[in-house]
Amino acid sequence: MSFSVGQVSRLAGITVRTLHHYDEIGLLTPGERTHAGYRRYTDADLTRLQQILLYRELGFGLDEIAVILDTPHTDELTHLRRQHELLTRKAERLHEVIAAVERSMQAHTLDIALTPEDRFEVFGDFRPEDHEAEVQRRWGDTDQYAESRRRVASYTKADWLQLRAEADSITGALVAACKAGLPADGEHAMDLAERHRAHMNRWFYICSHELHRCLGDLYVDDPRFRATFEELLPGLADFVRQAIHANARRA
Repeated sequence: MSFSVGQVSRLAGITVRTLHHYDEIGLLTPGERTHAGYRRYTDADLTRLQQILLYRELGFGLDEIAVILDTPHTDELTHLRRQHELLTRKAERLHEVIAAVERSMQAHTLDIALTPEDRFEVFGDFRPEDHEAEVQRRWGDTDQYAESRRRVASYTKADWLQLRAEADSITGALVAACKAGLPADGEHAMDLAERHRAHMNRWFYICSHELHRCLGDLYVDDPRFRATFEELLPGLADFVRQAIHANARRA
């Protein structure tokens, strides 16, 4: 069985002009011709064409491909093994590139300009992008959300580490106050609540006392926030809310 140039063009997904060019340079000469001189491609020709296209996919030039295919004592299986190895290497490189692009996409989604290593150092196993859809749904139309996005877009790794250190310091002080049995509406607890509000003002958005009260309620009413506080110390979520409310009343 043999095939016309048009049939081969459709089978291989290349143009007739390309097949003519391969013939002209001696890379793929049809094994048969009709009495009228038309090209007819045999099964062996199709096998060679497959090899040519695979090597082209791997980035080899036509001259290089001609040398490879015309090397004596090189059978089809040898070519396939070589191509499999080269394609595997190429796939591994592409996976690395794809992974890097995906990490960049995630960072830009939240406007957090950090490398994957820096993000792990700052956030640990927490992935802000996993919560972005819900955050945008709940607060995406607020001025505070827009302001927070604008600010964090400019933060460096040093900024994020300082932010994290300040937040951990405030949380640690709240844990100590609650563990010591200090009153949530006492001066020390209210001062810590004010430090927390100032932290929000500094790093994310202008946090009014009324908005701060809403945050305090969220820490108790949202099971995920409550669980985060309760893991640090049972009763901490309610203590923080009471301190925030007391501080708002004091203001």
